[in-house]
Amino acid sequence: MRNHYEMEMIGNTIDDAAGEAFAKVAKLLGLGYPGGPIIDELSRTGNPKAIRFPRPVFSKKSFDFSFSGLKTAVVNYVKANPPSPMGYPEDLIKDIVSSFQEAVVEVLVKKTLQAAQDQKLKRIVLSGGVAANQRLRQKIKEESFERKLNVYVPSPSFCTDNAAMVGVVGYEYLKRGIRSPLSLNAFSNLPL
Repeated sequence: MRNHYEMEMIGNTIDDAAGEAFAKVAKLLGLGYPGGPIIDELSRTGNPKAIRFPRPVFSKKSFDFSFSGLKTAVVNYVKANPPSPMGYPEDLIKDIVSSFQEAVVEVLVKKTLQAAQDQKLKRIVLSGGVAANQRLRQKIKEESFERKLNVYVPSPSFCTDNAAMVGVVGYEYLKRGIRSPLSLNAFSNLPL
């Protein structure tokens, strides 16, 4: 991102976004919606090394990521370890979601730092709904500090309301005199 209007996409999900993966795993385990905050909370007292879920492997030149295989690994783990009639013990649920979250965070941090190094960047901005995840915030700050990168992380309250994020973009466009006609339709993936 050079400014509010000049951005270049250098990496993206090839299937599920991180937030989608959190939602699907939470649904699989019957944890409720939205899945991200629930998993984030439960993970704080779980063991992130209890289950070694896979991390997608792409070439070092790719900044893309994929979470469908990780999600499938959680599904397969649950199928191979069905709950008792009383359900899963709370500690096992915490270990599953903590191990899952650690895999997601590891991939996001690795790809972000890889992109920053490749692009010779000095700053990273964490944004979007998944930026509210406490483990992601902690890990990106720790690893960026080691590499002397500045990380900008908004308050969690600014990560969870998509309307606020879209409103800021609209405000920036309005300042430049860019307006859309009232006939503009809603598109979930409308480019900025």
